[in-house]
Amino acid sequence: MRNIEELVNRCEKELETEFKKVEKICEINSKKVLDAFQKNRVSESHFNSTTGYGYNDSGRDAIEGVFCDIFGTESALVRSQFISGSHALTVALFAILRPGDTLLSISGLPYDTLHEVIGIKDNPSSLKSFGVKYDQIDLVNDDFDYEKITDYLKNNNVKMIEIQRSKGYSTRKSISVEKIDKVVNEIRKVDKDVVIMVDNCYCEFVTGEECTKCDVDLVVGSLIKNLGAGIAPNGAYIVGKKKYVDLAGERLTLPGEGSEVGPTLGINKDILKGLFFAPSVVASSIKTAILTSKVMEELGFDVEPKYNEDRVDIVQNIIFKDEEKLIKYCVGIQKGSPIDSFAVCMPVDMPGYDDKVIMASGSFTQGSSIELSCDGPLREPYIAYQQGSLTYEYGKMGLISAINELMSGDE
Repeated sequence: MRNIEELVNRCEKELETEFKKVEKICEINSKKVLDAFQKNRVSESHFNSTTGYGYNDSGRDAIEGVFCDIFGTESALVRSQFISGSHALTVALFAILRPGDTLLSISGLPYDTLHEVIGIKDNPSSLKSFGVKYDQIDLVNDDFDYEKITDYLKNNNVKMIEIQRSKGYSTRKSISVEKIDKVVNEIRKVDKDVVIMVDNCYCEFVTGEECTKCDVDLVVGSLIKNLGAGIAPNGAYIVGKKKYVDLAGERLTLPGEGSEVGPTLGINKDILKGLFFAPSVVASSIKTAILTSKVMEELGFDVEPKYNEDRVDIVQNIIFKDEEKLIKYCVGIQKGSPIDSFAVCMPVDMPGYDDKVIMASGSFTQGSSIELSCDGPLREPYIAYQQGSLTYEYGKMGLISAINELMSGDE
């Protein structure tokens, strides 16, 4: 263990320049958040709760105003009624698409939990079962296939384009704001009306700008990831152009009432506090990922991204190419967690996933991936997808625990 700690401490000292870059981004995003709170005159009265229908919830309105200003959008839907980011994406998809419409993914195969939503995997409640068509265009060398996308749009009537920024359980790189801006500009030359939706999960506050600066229509994310900072107990958001956010509101609740209803049940303070802490917590998560990348590479493992590469999301890949090593590393992350550290995580079948998945998440909020967690499907090349850490110090301790477990039995 002492040798491992010495390695981690040495790597930490060598990362001073990279950490300063993260801290500068944190400062930029902190100012963005503080300005939005002040502009929307957030007050203690906004912490109050509503029940039942949730009419006239001033706190809910203030929260959505803050989100609009942070993202620079016309409208926002920020609700605890969203169970997850995947749920918010589902609401947005069903809000826009109608029978006979075509949905086109231009970032390849979407995340596993959307397969039954779209109908890639059969489900009687899928978009496919309602007559919505689906097609996809894969990335080429971790970038959009611009020529194929524009040709497809010229020859097909596409209602909605979906872009998933984070890699999910794939081996590709995550997608930067710059690449989204470039592809959106190309799309708009061909089709000004196609609805463009971005799955922004894991990406908020990682850089100093958000993908809403691009000419997209909807951006969707989760509050138990970056923007909740481990404080929001659940929820998600949809931001973008008002006419599309309104449709999402009516899909979440009911036509004619939409975003005007939805009780907050005492969650307003947690959402606001989580958002306030988010820039700092995301920075801690990124610093933990950078340290992990450097240490694991020095131990001889393939990693993505490298410690000194620009980052798009909070996810750090460690490619083990070995099932047992993947499992042991996740077990070590669990042992280094504050909650259920005594539990031994095991690969299991999970709803929405084709392969068994191992998940280490000793978190205060179930499924919170802004808290230190690590998971991965049991399929080649056996990649651990590590993300989160509420503080850098706890992340460092978790990393040491994971490496100790990984190396156990090798002496």
